[in-house]
Amino acid sequence: MKCLDEIRKFNEERDWDQFHTPENLAKSISIEAGELLECFQWDNNFNKEEVCEELADVTSYCIMLADRLGVDLEEIVLDKLEKTRKKYPIEKARGVSTKYDKL
Repeated sequence: MKCLDEIRKFNEERDWDQFHTPENLAKSISIEAGELLECFQWDNNFNKEEVCEELADVTSYCIMLADRLGVDLEEIVLDKLEKTRKKYPIEKARGVSTKYDKL
C-alpha cells in the first residue's frame, strides 16, 4: 500500500513512531473524527477541501493503527463487511435504516 509506505517514511523521518501506541492512535482517530464532524456541525453547507483534509487525517490514523496492530486493513474491512452482510440480508434491509436486531 503506497499510503502506508509514505506514512511510515513520514513518521520515521520525525521519530514519531514512539508516540503511536494503539491507545494513542485510537484516541487520535476519535479526535480527528470529531473534527470531521465539526465540518457539518450546523448545516449541510460544508467546505469540501476541509472535509477531505479531516477525512485524510482519520484515514491516516486508521492505517497507522492497523499497521501497529499487525493487521491487513483491507482484510479486516472485508471480513467485517461479510459479517455485516449476514446481519443485514438484502431482503430485509434494502431501503431501510433499521438496526439489524429490529429487522
